[in-house]
Amino acid sequence: MKIFDTKSGKKVEFIPLKKGKIGMYVCGPTVYDTAHLGHGRSAVSFDVIRRYFIYKGYKVNYVSNYTDIDDKMINRARDEKIEVSELAARIIPIYEKDYAALGVMKPDVQPRATEYIKGMVDLIEKLDSKGYVYVLDDGVYFDVARFSDYGKFSGQNLEELQMGARVDVKETKRNPQDFVLWKFEKKGEPSWDGPKIAGQPGQKGRPGWHIECSAMSYKNLGESFDIHGGGLDLKFPHHECEVAQSVACFGMGTFAKYWLHNGFINIDNEKMSKSLGNFFTLKEIFGGYDPQVVRFMFLQTHYRNPVNFSHVLLDQAKAALGRIHDFVIKLRFIGEDDGTVSEKVGVVINNCKLEFEKSMDDDFDTSGALGALFDLVKNLNLMLGDKLISKTDAKYIMEFLEKLDDVLVVIFHEEISLDEDEKYLIEQRELARKERNFAKSDELRDMLLKKGIGLEDTKDGTVWKKL
Repeated sequence: MKIFDTKSGKKVEFIPLKKGKIGMYVCGPTVYDTAHLGHGRSAVSFDVIRRYFIYKGYKVNYVSNYTDIDDKMINRARDEKIEVSELAARIIPIYEKDYAALGVMKPDVQPRATEYIKGMVDLIEKLDSKGYVYVLDDGVYFDVARFSDYGKFSGQNLEELQMGARVDVKETKRNPQDFVLWKFEKKGEPSWDGPKIAGQPGQKGRPGWHIECSAMSYKNLGESFDIHGGGLDLKFPHHECEVAQSVACFGMGTFAKYWLHNGFINIDNEKMSKSLGNFFTLKEIFGGYDPQVVRFMFLQTHYRNPVNFSHVLLDQAKAALGRIHDFVIKLRFIGEDDGTVSEKVGVVINNCKLEFEKSMDDDFDTSGALGALFDLVKNLNLMLGDKLISKTDAKYIMEFLEKLDDVLVVIFHEEISLDEDEKYLIEQRELARKERNFAKSDELRDMLLKKGIGLEDTKDGTVWKKL
């Protein structure tokens, strides 16, 4: 299996630290507002990666956090005249609902930053003991000049960074790129007991953003783990700072072995952002499109590439996904059986499996994987038309599709069932058709449509689906 490692800037062979096991940390959202398309894209990207590792037989320990304390949280809570903890308690369930709708598995561990303050304090004290920190009037800072590799992870030149630093950078910092590890207490803000620096009593305050993820990944995955992931916008400075403070704490060769970053969501070829006012929340999109269509739209593009979002793209995804669902519905209605799986069906299934795994083994190429799936649907639809698929074949195909859908989560929409009244209406319509009572047949079709059930009359009988 090849993956693109952001740190090395190239595709590399994936070799886990421990055979058969994978430790994976993915930066989660700051829960000051509801999820937007960018959050959904990242969540789905790493969900598919996690699911494919499981498909390959790995035991995955997947950790993804919530940042529930930072400047954005404090400012939003102040604006709404509520506690920061109240804001988090309101927003987190919305994320969970939206992610579940997208088919995203819950993390094995989902830490909240405020639950790991003690671990953050411990890391800062360890950094102090190694000479990496200093204190100013507003907090404790990491001295990037003490870490000679600062900038290498994201390919930044430290000297150029210093020269290009904003003029409003705190003048008392030793270097413009020095980042805060601990912010001293301000009136009206949440605070905790702080780290002891140079043996002095710790000052109350709250953690800086970067130290949060280092502490949470360390506590749940150890000094070294296999994969660290997140959106491309986190590469610098967040992940650069994570690398600096974690490696400074635990030594070279520690922290994440591989780094994966998903691409941006663009609107009219411009990065989606709240500051530009060109963003869509998941709730807004779900109001017009099934969440599974949104997931499918994400999977049509390689996770590292940008998605140039539009409603046309969603409409195209809806139509393409509909072809898959229609195929599955046809399989459900095959009645004849000969007790064996045909050789031709076996060949089509095997070819799809090979192409699916070939694509996914190449840095999780979901676009190629979907291509393999559509080839399968096309070939088997031709066989369905020629009545070359038996009930036994259909069962075999469905079992294979279920394995693929453990990774993709787009093939099966939901458990489809009819209530007794719906079954009765379909039976009566079939009877009306046999009796050539077309007026009654049309009336019953309209009644079913009002219940959200569409009918398709084929040469093999009537096929229904929920709309």
